[in-house]
Amino acid sequence: MNDLQAVFAALKPLLQAYQPPLVPKADTESYFDLWSLKPVVIEGRKKKEVFFAGLIIQKDFVGFYFMPIYADTDLKTVFKPELLRLLKGKSCFHVKKLDDELLRQIEAALKVGYALYQERGWV
Repeated sequence: MNDLQAVFAALKPLLQAYQPPLVPKADTESYFDLWSLKPVVIEGRKKKEVFFAGLIIQKDFVGFYFMPIYADTDLKTVFKPELLRLLKGKSCFHVKKLDDELLRQIEAALKVGYALYQERGWV
C-alpha cells in the first residue's frame, strides 16, 4: 500500500485504540494526534499535557510522530530494522509504503510507548 491517504487511513485506527484516555487535539483527513491531558512533572517541569503520537500526510510520506522515544531513547532497541530504517531525526518515522509487517511493528511500538507512559504516570 503506497497511496499516502491509504497509509494514513491504515495507521490512524492504531492510534485511535488509545482514546480514551488519550485525546486528539487535531483530527482531520491529513493530521491526527493524541495527547494525555493529565498534568505531570517531567524533569522538574510542570506540564498540563503530554504529546503521545501523531500522523501527518506530507508531500511524499506520512509522518508518524512517536514521542515516547524522547522519554526513553532505549525504546529504539525494541524497534525492528524495517521500522528503525524509517526513523528520520529523533521521533519522526517517514512512512511511504505500508505492509502487514510494518503495520504490526508500529502497533507494537505504540503498545510499548503507551506502557511507558502508564509506568511514568503520564496517562
